[in-house]
Amino acid sequence: MFLGRVVGSLWCTVKNANLTGQRFLIVQPVTPELKDTGKRIVCTDCTGAGAGELIYWTRAWEASFAFLPEEVVTDGTIVGIIDMLHVKRG
Repeated sequence: MFLGRVVGSLWCTVKNANLTGQRFLIVQPVTPELKDTGKRIVCTDCTGAGAGELIYWTRAWEASFAFLPEEVVTDGTIVGIIDMLHVKRG
């Protein structure tokens, strides 16, 4: 799983039928120190996350697991909203 911050949303009027009713959010990947890293991505959302929230997301085949038994075609899914993050570096 990966850390990210929700920075926007996306609206699609034409999409795969298995994506009907799914929310799309734009996520900026971040490091454990909350610094931006990599390109922004579009993720489906199963948590109800909102703009500015720190989240964790998954990608690839596992991204669809959050919607089982439905078959949602997705390559990235927000699977959790982070309330608190503690990073201890040695």
